[in-house]
Amino acid sequence: MDKIIEFYLKTSIYTNYEPYEEYYRSLPDNMEELTSLIMAQTIHRKELRRSRTEFLTTGKSHDHISEEYPWWKYISHDDILLTAPAITAELFRQDKRGFIKNREIKDKIVITCRYVAVLIASILKAKRIPCRVRSGFASYFRTDGKYVDHWIIEYYDKKQGKWIICDPDPKSGETHINMNKKDFGWIAKIWLDVRSGKEDINKFIHGSASQGLNILAYTLFFDFHALMNDEISYLFMPSYIDDDSEFFNLTTKELKELDDLATLMLEPDKNFDTLRYIFFTEKKFRILNTPLISDKEHIEFDIN
Repeated sequence: MDKIIEFYLKTSIYTNYEPYEEYYRSLPDNMEELTSLIMAQTIHRKELRRSRTEFLTTGKSHDHISEEYPWWKYISHDDILLTAPAITAELFRQDKRGFIKNREIKDKIVITCRYVAVLIASILKAKRIPCRVRSGFASYFRTDGKYVDHWIIEYYDKKQGKWIICDPDPKSGETHINMNKKDFGWIAKIWLDVRSGKEDINKFIHGSASQGLNILAYTLFFDFHALMNDEISYLFMPSYIDDDSEFFNLTTKELKELDDLATLMLEPDKNFDTLRYIFFTEKKFRILNTPLISDKEHIEFDIN
């Protein structure tokens, strides 16, 4: 276990805290205080959209976000602020005091859960607390039994000798900084349950409306990469299945490969060495397409 703990103390290109190590260490150690402080710096893009819709419909918004957040500012920083230092730098640019409880709406950044998770993971790593980001689904944002894609963190409590599940969003409930494992939809289990017919695929939604086995596959890869300290954006896709036609033409053998990966991910600590080996040897699980990188950029790789 010591090797695993040491691994999750390391940073990625996304969680690199080096420019802000001293500052991050000065932030609250108490997880309730820390998560509340981080959430006070951000607006979720769906929250901004709801506020603007409310304003257009009624002439005002109950949270005043639409009135106070400038129309000419980015309605989502997800495309821009991919890393923890980038997020932090923009917060300092908007207000030189940094992370403050009373940040004005006009000075907040608009990001979604993956970016909040990456930021908190970076802060905890700076505090020498092992941490990993996880991608899956949550049921607590809706009342109709549907699950929506969501990112959280796990941090290791050395005194208790176990991973603590933390969702910084208070909507996850009173225990959001110490959640029960059953309260989150772990993608590895969801993938296997859907594939075996135990779960209805229509229960799981990505974004506002996207559904399907391909969406679950993408989430599986987000979580796999995050477990490997590579917290890729959901703008990044495995090159070999980055469009629907490629995914839905996968062979039975290729789908079984994803089943096998998911099975290993059910117990990531137990299967840590195997997962690491796959990450460094299975090219098609590793080579990604991004908004600027397409299949033609990978001509030197025999991905399949």
